[in-house]
Formats: sequence, structure tokens, C-alpha cells
Amino acid sequence: MILVTGAAGFIGSVLIWKLNEKGVNNILIADKFHNEFKWKNLNKRSFLDIIDRDDLFEWLEKNNKSITNVIHLGACTNTMETDVDYILRTNYQYSKKLYAFCCKNKTPFIYASSAATYGAGEKGYEDDIELIDELHPLNPYGWSKQLFDKWVLNQKEKPPQVAGLKFFNVYGPNEYHKGEMASVIYHAFKQVRSEGKINLFKSYKKEYRDGEQIRDFIYVKDVVECIFKIYEDRSINGIFNLGCGNAQSFNELAANVFNALSLKKKIKYIPMPKSLKNQYQYFTEAKMDKLLSVIKHEHFYDLEKGINDYVGNYLNTPDPYI
Repeated sequence: MILVTGAAGFIGSVLIWKLNEKGVNNILIADKFHNEFKWKNLNKRSFLDIIDRDDLFEWLEKNNKSITNVIHLGACTNTMETDVDYILRTNYQYSKKLYAFCCKNKTPFIYASSAATYGAGEKGYEDDIELIDELHPLNPYGWSKQLFDKWVLNQKEKPPQVAGLKFFNVYGPNEYHKGEMASVIYHAFKQVRSEGKINLFKSYKKEYRDGEQIRDFIYVKDVVECIFKIYEDRSINGIFNLGCGNAQSFNELAANVFNALSLKKKIKYIPMPKSLKNQYQYFTEAKMDKLLSVIKHEHFYDLEKGINDYVGNYLNTPDPYI
């Protein structure tokens, strides 16, 4: 049985879709359902059972031989969360306990890190573990992910597989429960539908014009395809970037949303909230050589193709869930 934590969330639920597509249904879901929408992410999926994430370790003590793989995607992903004790309990201590379980039971362990570990990107976006001590995240969320990455690297005892994935800007179906933390693409679609325009943040760095801040946007279907390939090959170990490796601007993003809806472009540049200014990333772009040296994934969705699929097959339909 495959244990997937955070499986009712955005990336987790799309991973369950990918597993089902590959004929894998022997899945244990560990998560919490905090609102009335999150359950819809799993409404079309096939799996064996669901367990509250707070009850997981008690369950594992009694059923430890049942788990063949652990894919740990559960976390507090709110980059604006200020309760650091909560973040550490959820993202760091919980992850350490799962790692210990995998060591004890010789279970492969794949987990979610984050591009937030790179901070403002002053040291670049190279997933070289020799550079990890030089990274300085900008918020408690990124710090918690950095702490766990470093802790994993320092462990002498290891499960048969340990693979950490630094997700960049993921977007796609099943992110609707995330509220403010949902992708810019989702919010842009909603703005066009309600107001006929898209709001983008003004730039506060002279080297970037308004809307020309650039990010590595990766479609969630690419993310889960890469996770599945790592799951299939237990020889893959390490901490890897997972983006598309090709940064594009928010202006391009907005233009593609309008194009997907066959509407004329209308963009308004608005002030950035003060709470965000000191932790805003103006540029991210994953160096993908390391991951692509161990898996084959030749064609990532670019923004145009990804947005067309997202808008045309999900957001702009009666049932937006994958």
C-alpha cells in the first residue's frame, strides 16, 4: 500500500489521479479536510482508505508492514503563516517522524521540499547539495523546508530511497481550496470572469518593469508525472529541483489567460502589499539538469499550453476537478 500524505490537497490529489491512471489504487490517504471544498479533489479517485493525519503514526504502529512506499506531500504551505511553532510541528517534526518510520521499515521515501528554500535567489537556483548552507529563505515556510532538507542530508541512517523535490510555481486543477495561496493563474481567471481585467503587482526594482517579474511556472500534470517516475525507480536518490526550467513573466501569464478565453487583454498594475515586499521573489528558474539526468521527461508544458489545458478543460467547464 502506498501512503500519500496531503493527498486531498492540490498536488496530492492530482498525484492520486496519476496513480489511478497508471492502474495503482492501493493507496492510503492521510490528510485533514478543513473546508467544504477539499473533499471534491478526491471525489473521482480510487483508493483504499482515508486516515486523519493526526492519527497516522498510531495507525502505522499497528500496520507498519502494510506500507510499501511513502510519498509525503502534506505540509503547511501558507507562505504568509506567522505561527512558526505550528509550521515547525507540521513541516519539520512531522516529516522527521515519517522519515524515521521509513528507516525502520526500509520503506522508500519521497517528499516535498520547495523553491522557497532559495530565498530571493541571490545564490541562484542550483540544486547542488554543496551549496545548501548558503541558502537563506525569506519566510518561515521556506525555512521549515530548508531545515528538513539539511536534516535529511545529515542523517547516517537512510531509507532505501530518499528523494526530495523543490517545487517551483505549480498551477493547475484542484487548487481551488487554497484561497489566497492558489496560483496567480487561478486568480487571474476569476478576475477576468468577474471584472474583465487582471491585476498584477507593480515592480519595486528598477531592473524589472511592471508585470515583467518572472517565475518558473510548472503545470501540475508535469509535477505528478515526474513524481511517478521517481516512485517507479527506487535507485533515484537526492534533492532535486522540480520546475519546467524556463521562466516566463506575469505579463505573458496574463496574456495567455486572455487568449485562452478569446478575450482582449486588459491588465492593471496594483501596489504590492507591504507584508509581501520583503519576501517577494522577482525571478525564479529551476536548474533542471540534475533531475533530467535520472528521469526522462522531454516536453514540459509551457505557459501557453498549460494555461490552455487548465482553462479549457477545467476552469471554464461545469466540473473543474481532475
